[in-house]
Amino acid sequence: MHIVIPDDYQDCVRELDAFAKLAGHQVTIYTDTVSDEDELVERFKDADALVLIRERTPITASLLARLPKLKLISQTGGGAAHVDMAACREHGVVVLAGTGSPYAAAELTWGLVLSAMRRIPEEVENLKAGRWQRTLGTGLKGRTLGVFGYGKIGQLVARYGQAFEMNVLVWGREGTRQRAAAAGLEVAASQEEFFKRSDVLSLHLRLNPETRGIVTAANLASMKPTAVLVNTSRAPLVEAGALEAALKAGHPGMAAVDVFDEEPVLEHTLLALPNFLATPHLGYVEKDSYELYFGDAFENVLAFDAGTPGRNLAEEG
Repeated sequence: MHIVIPDDYQDCVRELDAFAKLAGHQVTIYTDTVSDEDELVERFKDADALVLIRERTPITASLLARLPKLKLISQTGGGAAHVDMAACREHGVVVLAGTGSPYAAAELTWGLVLSAMRRIPEEVENLKAGRWQRTLGTGLKGRTLGVFGYGKIGQLVARYGQAFEMNVLVWGREGTRQRAAAAGLEVAASQEEFFKRSDVLSLHLRLNPETRGIVTAANLASMKPTAVLVNTSRAPLVEAGALEAALKAGHPGMAAVDVFDEEPVLEHTLLALPNFLATPHLGYVEKDSYELYFGDAFENVLAFDAGTPGRNLAEEG
């Protein structure tokens, strides 16, 4: 099979142990992202299979219509919301997904929490520039960690907060609140109370039509001037334009994020703000996670080639 892998930013896929699974197949890897459809067609036109790295390249109906040779999309991780399933069914393209792990994203979340509260990146730069102790950080013990969404990642982050002797406060839909209460955690009385009380508020929600913009400008404005908003999930969970305006107003006092509306990001007005800390969507970008994600994706390619593919997401509607 001719297999195309786009968006390998670090040019690391060839170095994974899992890559050996594709021995004997023709593999083409691209290390940049392009959004122009003509360029994508040129790159994908001879592919029998695409192995997609999470949601970095959307697969649209118009793109699929121009890829008559494509038979398979093998997705790293478990979700494929960026793939037009109806178009895949129309063109007979099988879509297979694997499993994921919450640990890398949860660990990065906690790294951002510590970095923001103790001003670590700023002080690293101060020291390199010959400046000694210019900020006064804030500890975590005794403060309130708000966890918005209590799925696999949210549960891990809540446990990390408990290990640091924080008071954990949870909010989310009814199932989230029930699971948190069953685990002995405090559940906020309302979304408004949740934002007002949290010293560190971390978002752990899936992006869908119901959650898009679920964090409103009013929610942010109600946060303490000493509070930190952490987002390692998806940028559009926050109402468009609300985060930048809130940070300029000082409520919350700081944001630490791993996600942007459009990626990759080379320039953004948020990056100029002194109370904005960001990483380039590194949540799942970690060696063990990549071995897991790509191991599954490559196994799905081999199973398809052998005529024994697993669950086809396109057939599920």
